[in-house]
Amino acid sequence: MVDMSNVDFWFDPLCPFAWITSRTMLEVEKVRDVEVTWHVMSLAYLNQDKDDISDSYREFLKDAWGPVRVCVAVEQEYGQEKLAALYTALGTRKHTEGAEKLGRPLIEDALEEIGVPRELAAAMDDSSYDDAIRKSHHLGMDQVGTDVGTPTIAVDGHAFFGPVLSRIARGEEAGRIWDAAVTLSSVPYFFELKRTRDRDLDFS
Repeated sequence: MVDMSNVDFWFDPLCPFAWITSRTMLEVEKVRDVEVTWHVMSLAYLNQDKDDISDSYREFLKDAWGPVRVCVAVEQEYGQEKLAALYTALGTRKHTEGAEKLGRPLIEDALEEIGVPRELAAAMDDSSYDDAIRKSHHLGMDQVGTDVGTPTIAVDGHAFFGPVLSRIARGEEAGRIWDAAVTLSSVPYFFELKRTRDRDLDFS
């Protein structure tokens, strides 16, 4: 009997690549003996001192603290299950349905959908959550280095950035992608496979 693997997944709800990989991981849970635990990281925190990011990306990050703060607030109050549900609710609105940004009305609706008080949206402007965000961020990112982002995954003592996909993998295809990622991550001298993305992201 194969023991279930505990998979730690770090996400920022704004990141489209993390969204696609996270939905793929939900598929992996159906076809492999894995269970995902969700953690927040912050693209705003990751990039705050970088001078080499574009003006458009810097603009994208202006409102990035708010949604992550709400995620932490929900996790602290209601635990892992509601954090996962909130990520799904936010990501569906932002990525699948194409919302321009994760503003307060959208976040309030997502909170209501998952059955927690809409008032938790006030955490968007509450910097007291930032220490917890930084702690969670470093728990994941310190395992993979500073030149990557999200998705970041840790499993069986190994951590890696990716896999970066242009669409959500389903069923056994998701399982095969997972098997390959875990195999490569277990090799201590393996670091990177990469090719230029030549197609648009597909969130369907």
